[in-house]
Amino acid sequence: MELRDIEIFLTLAEELHFGRTAERLRVTPARITQAIKKQERQIGAPLFERTNRTVRLTPLGRQLRDDLWPVYTGLQDGMRRAMLAAQGVTAVLRVGTLPINIHDLRLYWDTFRARHPQWKLQIQQASFVDPFAGLRRGDLDVLICWLPVEEPDLTVGPVLFAEPRVVAVAADHELTRFTSVSLEMVADFQHANPPAWTDNWADGYVPSHTRAGRRIERGPVVRNTEEVLTLASTGELVSLFPAHMRRYWSRPDIAYLSVWDIDVLPYALVWRAEAENDLIRALARVAADLGTLAL
Repeated sequence: MELRDIEIFLTLAEELHFGRTAERLRVTPARITQAIKKQERQIGAPLFERTNRTVRLTPLGRQLRDDLWPVYTGLQDGMRRAMLAAQGVTAVLRVGTLPINIHDLRLYWDTFRARHPQWKLQIQQASFVDPFAGLRRGDLDVLICWLPVEEPDLTVGPVLFAEPRVVAVAADHELTRFTSVSLEMVADFQHANPPAWTDNWADGYVPSHTRAGRRIERGPVVRNTEEVLTLASTGELVSLFPAHMRRYWSRPDIAYLSVWDIDVLPYALVWRAEAENDLIRALARVAADLGTLAL
């Protein structure tokens, strides 16, 4: 199997969507289909179950994914280390982030780079669907995400910031009569339902119940923030967000209303305990030294 075909297989195994895989790899969907069919002919069995609406890995496909992933990432890491060594960089720290306010956190990045000029810092947006997967696969060294995180294999580091909450609604939504709302009012409407979030972690972002005990209903399954806002703009759902969404994701069809009776949402550094190294500890020290930013 060619390296490009391995990349196609592993990307489709993650996205489970031919169109998104093609877009991510910047090829045509036909190229993805051709590569997968070629692999299945070589192996002699299907790797994916396909219907008009879903794409799923077969048991054989899951086995191949698990076998190929460490080999593929090892090759990538080797090439990256070689290129960095050629540039005089000894190591790289890859930070994935769920919040989109990267600019607000520049004090952390600038301080890390000033203290450790021999290391490179790479910041990227983490997957919305299964954010912890990047840590566990080795794609990311550190993740910035909201708390609480109660995963036995993950270490929670210093809190970087904590923000009040807003709710995104359609610009003509009935709630826009108010400048701020309560969680009780928001509970009258369906909320987005991201896949692959554990119940406890999801409840940290959108509580399962209001303080009065009313259940907050989850609605359509969504895969990214754009889908959430699109559904919110049509009135199909409302969605809680941290307050920085007002500044970083302004849209004419969306209104953000303050929610006054919900706790602030803290975001912290999180990493895989077994992968902790000098670079991760250095970033954690920077965060601890600077403290929680007041945004």
